[in-house]
Amino acid sequence: MTLELFAHPFSSYCQKALIALYENDIPFTYRMMEDPGVAEEFASLWPIRKFPLLRDDGRVILETTIIIEHLHVRYPGPVRLIPDDPDLAVEARMLDRFFDNYVMTPQGKFVADALRPPESRDPYGVEEARRMLDTSYAWLDQRMQGRTWAVGDSFTLADCAAAPSLFYADWTHRIPDRYQHLTAYRARLLQRPSFARAVEEARRFRHYFPLGAPDRD
Repeated sequence: MTLELFAHPFSSYCQKALIALYENDIPFTYRMMEDPGVAEEFASLWPIRKFPLLRDDGRVILETTIIIEHLHVRYPGPVRLIPDDPDLAVEARMLDRFFDNYVMTPQGKFVADALRPPESRDPYGVEEARRMLDTSYAWLDQRMQGRTWAVGDSFTLADCAAAPSLFYADWTHRIPDRYQHLTAYRARLLQRPSFARAVEEARRFRHYFPLGAPDRD
């Protein structure tokens, strides 16, 4: 087996893939984007240049959710990130899309806007993103009442998506204290060994966060 992950430890979507790899102790070669020559090789494989990218014995797998689906099929382990129950599997995939589209995407709008030149910034778009996060936080807090993980009783694909999404979203637009179910869920995700490892591996890059990384987590 030759499994390679082209990734950067500070990227939320790379962390999502890393969680899946770490959950089942899947051996792989970490092709870190900052290492010499890796960015050039990555660009030759994927001109869109959106990471992570998984290469499995020469086969290129794009997009984090699909990477996790591929690992589930090709490298199954004791942690079933896609539930065996078909209804729960659909729910896990649904929540995966929710976290990517309605938490991480608006969070990324804040970051992307901060990286723009001042004359090119989009305050209206940022305000739209803020409202989306507020709506998502309220919905998630209600959903997480009485739950440990996002779907069923086990850690799934949905939690792989939730962990980096909520981690960075709370840095960007703080989850209100009144959402106790959601903040408790975020804390549980941070305590999960797979995500804790990903967070620790990225700690040395925190100075790159354009909005200023808070002194916590």
